[in-house]
Amino acid sequence: MAENSKIEWTDHTANLWHGCAKVHAGCDHCYAETLSHRWGNDIWGNDKPRKIVNSVFSDLDKFQKAAAKEGAIKRVFVGSMMDIFEKPMPLIDSKGKTTDNDTGMLRSTFFGNITKGMYNNLLFQMLTKRPSNIKRYIPVSWQMPLVGSPPNVMFGTSISDQETAKTLYPQLMTAPGRKFLSVEPQIGPIRLFQLFEEYGKVDQVIQGGESGHHRRPFDLDWAYQMKEDCREYGIPYFFKQIDKVREIPEDLMVREFPEYNLVAGADFRD
Repeated sequence: MAENSKIEWTDHTANLWHGCAKVHAGCDHCYAETLSHRWGNDIWGNDKPRKIVNSVFSDLDKFQKAAAKEGAIKRVFVGSMMDIFEKPMPLIDSKGKTTDNDTGMLRSTFFGNITKGMYNNLLFQMLTKRPSNIKRYIPVSWQMPLVGSPPNVMFGTSISDQETAKTLYPQLMTAPGRKFLSVEPQIGPIRLFQLFEEYGKVDQVIQGGESGHHRRPFDLDWAYQMKEDCREYGIPYFFKQIDKVREIPEDLMVREFPEYNLVAGADFRD
């Protein structure tokens, strides 16, 4: 959990649990896995439990109250240390003891709170590497044509090269509501225009290279191409970083957000 996150495209982060399993090449140098091991947690992999974050709901209440007092909408990235659409996994507590809950139960509680309108000043950026699971795990009411997913929810997926883009982008586009694409870390060339033409447009594209000691190289031409694709299709484009070492060229310092059309504090349940 992080209030006033250092991640440039969000305001806060929220994790219902810690732990995940690698999905594709973009996960190879996962910072969340590194941190988990550093903290002494054995919670990474398909056969490991996940660790519950006891403070998540009180922290979300705090974020909501502060945003409401300010009369603002604050972005919350859901999943910096987890994947919100991972299949249900066993949960352990802070002492490593197995709990009676699983991650699916935590997720259902979280989605229920959103449906009840408990966080109307928070915009949730739900990022996953498993977009095929979105419709499987969101509430049925979010999938109803006359209701749809709440306006303060955006579904996103992470891609890293053309192969992951071809696989995950069509899956993301089946999700109801607004969507964004996180091209982080990008490890190979990607052109998006064909995907936009075939499957429709997302509401935002975020792009960035890998950081850390084992970072893989990022070609600036990839950024200029993606920026061009977004410009051509009228999609807000956000360039996050090259590698946290090289300075971003002035003509790539583009950090755009979509129009959320949210009224701070409004009750949008009806």
